[in-house]
Amino acid sequence: MSRPHVVIPADFPPLVSASPLLPRLKSIADYTLYTDRPQNDAEKISRLADADILLNSRGSLAFPRHVLQQLPRLKMIAVCGIGFDSIHLPTATEQGIIVANVPGRTARVVAEHALGLMLAVSRRMAWMTAELRAGRWRGDLGISLAGKQLGVIGTGNIGCEMIRLSSALGMSVKAWSLHPCPQKASQLGFQYVPLNELLQTSDVVSLHTRLSDQTRHLINAQSLATMKPTAILINTSRGAVVDSEALVAALNSGRLFGAGLDVFDTEPLPADHALLSCQQVVLTPHSADTTQEGIDQLTTGCIENIQAFLNGQPANVVNPEVLSQ
Repeated sequence: MSRPHVVIPADFPPLVSASPLLPRLKSIADYTLYTDRPQNDAEKISRLADADILLNSRGSLAFPRHVLQQLPRLKMIAVCGIGFDSIHLPTATEQGIIVANVPGRTARVVAEHALGLMLAVSRRMAWMTAELRAGRWRGDLGISLAGKQLGVIGTGNIGCEMIRLSSALGMSVKAWSLHPCPQKASQLGFQYVPLNELLQTSDVVSLHTRLSDQTRHLINAQSLATMKPTAILINTSRGAVVDSEALVAALNSGRLFGAGLDVFDTEPLPADHALLSCQQVVLTPHSADTTQEGIDQLTTGCIENIQAFLNGQPANVVNPEVLSQ
């Protein structure tokens, strides 16, 4: 019997190719790895024509219905991360394609990044760096975080790690979630409140919810208008949770103190995107889990999911209904 063929159609920025675990993948399957992004859907489909398993590095490519329908050989999609919104799940399920993700492993890594964004924005570090590089020795008033309120939207693994880290700074925490867990609130010492109250009272709002129909543009012009003008918005979840046009308008009008963003509605971020013209932002290229430890944890989890699938015991399946087909 021929070995299964794994295709990594776009490992950009490098994740899998930067991992020392590739020999482990090679021991269980043949693989083809592309280090650039396909230019269009036709090239994407062409790269995957012979794939039994698709390894979607960072969830970097979208696989809508019309693309998946052109991949009849595909049996599994291994997402190298927690998010699977780039996959049209109903179509994958219809076609008997198992979709597996890597939940929880890099929660602390991502939370550290969110904390770093919060600190950098609160002290205007990116703006001050730019001023120094331009030969100007001047600062600006920052915001102290001790004693301030953090509002966490989404209390999964990453959200809870952010709560732990910010509590160590002396911040109080309120949270909102589509799936509130009183046990977590009791253990970590935070309070669930209605979303509107969280937005009105928080000094920092940090987003840790997955993208769905319920959370798309959850942060929009109306919600931004309820936030304090001294507030900071942090997003390490998914770009489309925020209406970027509304955010740019709020930043440019002084409605917000600043924002720290690792994710965007369009990735890679276009060179002419309006966010790049905002001075009071700190931006990173969807790299919150990009440490050597984070890369190792994600690739380990992804390869373990592929191994489990090949052993006939699929793990971390996000569309379990496909297992009964």
